[in-house]
Amino acid sequence: MQAKIRSLYQGQKPEIRIHLHNKKKAYTTHEQLEGVVSIVAPCDISFDDIDIEFVGTSRTYVERLTTAAAVSGRSEAFHQFLKLQQPDLETLYPENNILVAGQKYEFPFIFVIPDQLLPKICQHKVVSDTVKDAHLNLPPSLGSATGSEKEDGDADEKAILDDMCPDMASIRYGVFAKISKNKEHGGENVRTTIESKAKQLRVLPVRSEEPPLDTEGKDSEYIMRKERTIRKGVLKGKLGTIIMEAVQPPGTALREESGSHSNSTAVIRLRFDPNDDKVLPPRLGSLSSKLKVCTYFASTARHIFPGKATAMSDLAQGMHCEQLDMQKKSVASVSWNTHEPGKRPALERHDSGHSTSSMHTNFARGIFTEPSASYKGGRYFTAVVEMPIALPTHKTFVPTFHTCLVSRVYQLKLELGLQTAGLVGTVDLKVPLQITSTSAVSRRPSMDQHNHVEDAVDEELNNQNQPRNTTMAPPPDYTYHTAATFEAPPGYSSFAPRALPVH
Repeated sequence: MQAKIRSLYQGQKPEIRIHLHNKKKAYTTHEQLEGVVSIVAPCDISFDDIDIEFVGTSRTYVERLTTAAAVSGRSEAFHQFLKLQQPDLETLYPENNILVAGQKYEFPFIFVIPDQLLPKICQHKVVSDTVKDAHLNLPPSLGSATGSEKEDGDADEKAILDDMCPDMASIRYGVFAKISKNKEHGGENVRTTIESKAKQLRVLPVRSEEPPLDTEGKDSEYIMRKERTIRKGVLKGKLGTIIMEAVQPPGTALREESGSHSNSTAVIRLRFDPNDDKVLPPRLGSLSSKLKVCTYFASTARHIFPGKATAMSDLAQGMHCEQLDMQKKSVASVSWNTHEPGKRPALERHDSGHSTSSMHTNFARGIFTEPSASYKGGRYFTAVVEMPIALPTHKTFVPTFHTCLVSRVYQLKLELGLQTAGLVGTVDLKVPLQITSTSAVSRRPSMDQHNHVEDAVDEELNNQNQPRNTTMAPPPDYTYHTAATFEAPPGYSSFAPRALPVH
């Protein structure tokens, strides 16, 4: 009986369809989302408001497994970081705000994907403006399906992308349409939803390359230089010390329009300091590269850039990493250059404003490699090896990014094989790799849209010290129920309220 009543009730709801004129696998910065929302009611339905919004949200949860039962469990967070609303829909409402049975009503919409978020999105404390600026960049879609839900005439179902994001984190975008009615309850007008519909989209914003990361410090996850002692054999004397070092390579760029990416190159400099002048450099074997993909997620807003050390000690933060095999090539034919003592190349110095590509070029041209700790002077040898960087094609990548709750970073592992006196050994480095994204067409919002964005920013700056209304609930397709819902990042307690089951 309950099923029949529910079926009868749902049968009286209007049908909402969201159609995009420019359907694509992914949308990018400054691109227009243009389409129409169509509504057909099975019977005459009175309403008060029709809303069409473009919404961006992030959701995370962290499982806490500790010996103390009081602090174990799950902490969750939800953040609505973007909401654009289509204005002036009232002019298209039917007479007396009544949807006539069987009649089709259409409401056009147009949104422009911004490249920046409003300042109110990141109001929590941060250690620097660099962190805040990163949090205010529009993040890419992560951990969700593509925005290609089947419509009439469409052939493709929703495609699942393997972007290596764990279930504990997701960033979603969608066009959301809602019909609502104001009803009196307890002497107050309460807005109730008659029907709603959401169409999920994939967003890949344009992202430029950032300055090289600071890889120094005791908690650094990167190894930019390594020394290894070369011996004649097991339990035998030393032949010398080999040094392997690199700088952060230029980023590889995703191309939104084709789904491909540009290749980059990592340059590795080698130096061998022999124990005496009769020793020659070791024979090189192969050079292989692997890509480590790390997703950081937290149930409280982040005040610093995440790292492995903090993720291991913070109960409100977690991390998920995958390692992908990339290229492997033989470097046995690489020739060593001999240098006599007292004739070392001059060390070039550059200020910190140089870009990654500039540093990379100068490094390849032969900037001096510092000697090993055991170097006692005398002849030494150097060599340069280049390794192409091409992302695997069986995975879906997003640009490097950081938000208040979710971050995605990449690390390149370079492993060099050595062969000497019948022994095989390796030397490896771990260097940061940025993934950026580009667009073939420069898309800019119209003057009216640009002015609208400026007005919104001005209004927010004027109202930053005013209390904000946080009672607006996120769209149903993008949220789950918790004891409290936040528009800004969630409360900064390490123990967020447990989520209630979704019905």
